[in-house]
Amino acid sequence: MRLLHSLAKTHASFDDPNLVSHAGLVPVMALAQRAGLGELVAEHVRPGGECGVNAHLKVPCLVAGMAAGADSIDDMGLLRHGAMSRLFGGGRAPSTLGSHLRSYAWGNVLQLEKAAREFLIALAGRAPLLPGAGTLAFIDIDSMQKRVYGHSKQGARFGHTKIQGRSLLVRGLNALAAVVSTPIAAPVIAATRLRGGNAASARGAASLAVQAIGTARDCGCTGMIVVRMDSAFYNAAVTSAIRRTGARFSVTVPMNASIRAAVAGIPGDAWTPIRYPRAIWDDQLDAWISDAEVAEVEYTAFASKKGKAVTARLIVRRVRDLSKAAAGQDELFPLWRYHAVFTDSPFELIQAEAQHRDHAVVEQVFADVTSGPLAHLPSGVFAANAAWLSLAAMAHNLLRAAGALASLPLAKARAATIRRDLIAVAARTARHGRGHLTLHLPEGWHREHEWLNLFGAACGPPAAAA
Repeated sequence: MRLLHSLAKTHASFDDPNLVSHAGLVPVMALAQRAGLGELVAEHVRPGGECGVNAHLKVPCLVAGMAAGADSIDDMGLLRHGAMSRLFGGGRAPSTLGSHLRSYAWGNVLQLEKAAREFLIALAGRAPLLPGAGTLAFIDIDSMQKRVYGHSKQGARFGHTKIQGRSLLVRGLNALAAVVSTPIAAPVIAATRLRGGNAASARGAASLAVQAIGTARDCGCTGMIVVRMDSAFYNAAVTSAIRRTGARFSVTVPMNASIRAAVAGIPGDAWTPIRYPRAIWDDQLDAWISDAEVAEVEYTAFASKKGKAVTARLIVRRVRDLSKAAAGQDELFPLWRYHAVFTDSPFELIQAEAQHRDHAVVEQVFADVTSGPLAHLPSGVFAANAAWLSLAAMAHNLLRAAGALASLPLAKARAATIRRDLIAVAARTARHGRGHLTLHLPEGWHREHEWLNLFGAACGPPAAAA
């Protein structure tokens, strides 16, 4: 590709009041409006102070900016260029939006989280967010240590995180999230909570799991729900809270003495060999593995806690440990590394083990929000950052709904792909007739049909709730 005109004859000028750079915000925010975002915020969120007024206008501004790719307060200025004021009303300056976030107290953050959960429920009624949820749905709970900089960040502490398979101490804030998915649907965020950087992973996980399960059921997950977690959430409080809701659990267990004893009691002929069509990465061996063996045994966990004992399946996967073999020497006897999962899942052995490994889907969600609105936690005020996390969840779910309405491939696409293909498309506005406005978009846009699908669904005549 090359320029058709010489550089001396090529000019640029920022002077067209009829252009917008993110025309995809029109159908996306129309979808948010029909899902009642402003009304939900007005009903639930009531920050105090002069800067806390008009939350029903300012919160949609923040969500719109995040949907378009804003990852800081200053980036919210992208909502104020060209003809954006002709397309949207109620826009606010970035400084106003930042002051609004800083007016939040912790109670206001909880109000915003409730509005976010109800917003997801409304989106699920207007877009095919969770196909197959009537049969089986998964809730994945995990935490992420988000690095922050500067010494004025409230709550910033050193906490453990994994970077390239190694556990490191990182100074930051800790985000806890629960995401909902099905075997054929991409995950959406059902609940979030921001904690101090030194918070234990399982702190607050029991109540978050109950909130996420209730939200999932209201989103149409009327079938079986399996809550998947890693070993940091292996405790009696979390599993008991999940069982009280009628959901199932599947949690990785640490290899302590009682688990080793249970594994040692598995007969040699009880192991079933499995081969993975695609190799999987083993953090302990620091290598790709393509085959393993699995077995299960009944196990009672938390027996030392009065009234908290839980009896369920202990599913064990073992792989050959060749890391200790000397170069050029065969092993005298096989050495194994064991990975155990404690679950009350009713699925057969190999299927239940494979389903638990799919818990890694939550990392995809963390990657999506980290490459978008959660690239930064922009405020020095802890409550403002907690509200920012909840808004990022709203924006993520809104993009998921937009992708589901656009096409089947975009229903599972990364958030960055949806922003690039559906939102970041330039358009020229033109008025005609009595109050009519037309968006003239680029001819030959590579996602024209998907964009029009979204536009028709979000801006066309209201359809019956899904």
